[in-house]
Amino acid sequence: MIDINIIQNRGEGIEKMIAILLGLLLVESVLRYFFIYLTSLFGQFIIKDLRMAVFKKIVHFRMKFFDTTPIGTSTTRTISDVETINDIYSDNFFTIISDILTILIVLSLMFYKNWQLTLVSLIPFPVLIWLTANFKNKVKVTFNKVREKVSEMNAFLQEHISGVKITQIFHAEEKEASKFDKINVEHRQANIEAIWHYSVFFPALELVLAVSLGFMVCFASYKSFGASRFSIGEIAAFFLYMNMIFRPMRFLADKFNTLQMGIVSSERVFKILESDETATDSGTYKPEKVRGDIAFEHVYFEYNEGVPVLRDINFSINRGETLAIVGATGSGKTSIISILCRFYDIQKGAITLDGRSIYDYELNHLRSRISLVLQDVFLFSGSIYDNIALYNPEITIDKVKEAAKELEIHDFIMSLPGDYYYDVKERGATLSLGQRQLISFIPRINCQSNDSYPRRGNLLCRYPNRANYTKCHC
Repeated sequence: MIDINIIQNRGEGIEKMIAILLGLLLVESVLRYFFIYLTSLFGQFIIKDLRMAVFKKIVHFRMKFFDTTPIGTSTTRTISDVETINDIYSDNFFTIISDILTILIVLSLMFYKNWQLTLVSLIPFPVLIWLTANFKNKVKVTFNKVREKVSEMNAFLQEHISGVKITQIFHAEEKEASKFDKINVEHRQANIEAIWHYSVFFPALELVLAVSLGFMVCFASYKSFGASRFSIGEIAAFFLYMNMIFRPMRFLADKFNTLQMGIVSSERVFKILESDETATDSGTYKPEKVRGDIAFEHVYFEYNEGVPVLRDINFSINRGETLAIVGATGSGKTSIISILCRFYDIQKGAITLDGRSIYDYELNHLRSRISLVLQDVFLFSGSIYDNIALYNPEITIDKVKEAAKELEIHDFIMSLPGDYYYDVKERGATLSLGQRQLISFIPRINCQSNDSYPRRGNLLCRYPNRANYTKCHC
């Protein structure tokens, strides 16, 4: 356009060149639309699968993991960190590839047009590469700090919102607010450190571009005094080429923010996926019926290495017998139930059910044969029916009502708005502690039947009279 149509005053070709440029811009706009839509769609599919994989992994972890890891940290891994990884695919991954391809194609074109002018223009590039590499390393460290502070903040919020009653009872609002303020300040400082690296890098990038253009102009001016002078159109084209190289490089640098956060988040997420905290389930024994003969033989157990909780425990419970375990706080009563349900693994000894080690049983099959009423009553948000059946399609509403009638809490449930479909909210917040306990007393509906003793509905009773109602068990 410059050398032929403008300088040589050939105006008839300008319209054609303009039409070509407009056509290319239109094609680019259409392709960019599909590019953005498809990459975002691709990212959403990946993140959906990744989030499900992280959740499934976490819910299969040993109890020891939850004893040492704040709930807020696991929440951050599943929600915040995975969402940050989504930004890599939807906004960065394919865009970075296209930017790199743009740089390579433009450089190839520049070398084809004039290799001398290209080499002169690229003299400052080693400085640019050093700046980019240094910036990348610094930002990765700072964003690792940012993600750690986000995780710490989420853990603090989850713990203190869940325990807000205790905070208010002891008038500790200001004290806890000061703790949160400290975490918030540390989070702010980590972000400011990352911003500082950006404030240095981008001006340095612009300076390198200016120096590169300066070298190109100086070399072209020098050549203009000789025979092999450059045309005005050639210099203008190289000026545009340099901008076409530096524009994606600016975008690449700008994407380092999201990219580095995504890399940090992906490391934390894959650390969860690759963790060996999952409870071992190598058992294959799945009998149709379980008698219920339980034996502890020289059992040793400790939560933390070197700190024994149970030492050489020996006892047996035959089918139909009832055992009460009494002891001081911390003596291991709950621990006995926990290792029987395989929430934790023992260090020495053996626990048998019907003469077979509990580790021979398939884990879900073993736990489905044990009915456990927890000390700490926990109800999920949802209906009363959902909390009793836990979404087991085999447990119908009629079965739930039958069990509730046997425990004489059917009338109480029917008095609630929506009866068995009453929404109890998170942790059963819309019910009193006593009401939550009543609901938790409903036995496991899917306990296997045993005809050796009389039954009260789904309860197997050794002593079916009212005075010994507590002797009923699955």
